[in-house]
Amino acid sequence: MTEWAEEKYQSILQIVPTVSRETAGALMAFEEAVKKWQSHINLIANATLPELWTRHILDSAQLAEFKPQAKNWCDIGSGGGFPGIVIAILLKEQSGFHIDLVESNNKKAAFLRSVSAEFNLPTTVHTSRIETSYIHINKPKIITSRALASLEKLFELTQPWFEQGATALFQKGRDYKKEIAEAEKNWKFDFEVHQSKIDKQSVILEISKIDSRKG
Repeated sequence: MTEWAEEKYQSILQIVPTVSRETAGALMAFEEAVKKWQSHINLIANATLPELWTRHILDSAQLAEFKPQAKNWCDIGSGGGFPGIVIAILLKEQSGFHIDLVESNNKKAAFLRSVSAEFNLPTTVHTSRIETSYIHINKPKIITSRALASLEKLFELTQPWFEQGATALFQKGRDYKKEIAEAEKNWKFDFEVHQSKIDKQSVILEISKIDSRKG
């Protein structure tokens, strides 16, 4: 590895201590793929491109440490592959692992399919709205979402999967307490708050057993 690549490898080890050099190399190759496609379609905010490795890849990678033995994952609003593709790269060697990626934007879905093929990832890309994807995605164990919608809206979108026993890992920013308070007006749910390893103002909400208060 070059000195530059070695620094990145050491940084991912701080997040996922068991990651191999080969897997870290795949993450670096994915980083380059994002940069290449970014010139054609808006995968991430251009202002965050210089921080792609830390702000997007490492931030996504920390989710893989929560439930590494879970087989069936579902990432909604997958966009540029954060966190879905990053999780797929990290967990692809786990026996039986598979992740469904839901993305309604055709161009972004094409990107997801391209990198999934390039890195031989165990993914299925669904070019559809989340509300119409339930019939195709059965009983995911883990649901992930990053910068997609408010917590209350996420509950509305994912309730059918929670009813099948899913657990959610939702990445949230500084207003997460406000989002929890708003969601509690209409929903009952069990949750744990985990501090992000990347951004002190961000958290990961681990949520299970949601139930609507509306009856």
